[in-house]
Amino acid sequence: MSDYHEPAVELSQKARSVTRALNSLKEEIEAVDWYNQRVEVEKDDSLKAILHHNMVEEIEHASMTLEWLRRNMEGWDDHLRTFLFKEGEISH
Repeated sequence: MSDYHEPAVELSQKARSVTRALNSLKEEIEAVDWYNQRVEVEKDDSLKAILHHNMVEEIEHASMTLEWLRRNMEGWDDHLRTFLFKEGEISH
């Protein structure tokens, strides 16, 4: 199964890199969700701490990928500047 909806050979190198970044971001967010659920139910405190550590690392990975997208894909910078690190209502 391909991650591309168009023939990869017709896409620029940048478009293929963006696809890799977007897919990686989805995978990192999914991993955060999985670890969060495991932390929520784990009874053993030492394992819970390890799982929480792993979750935080996945958040770090997602954040780095998001920053790459901000720098390299049109639209991300404007929207992130509009919505991140603001007080009040999120939607406008």
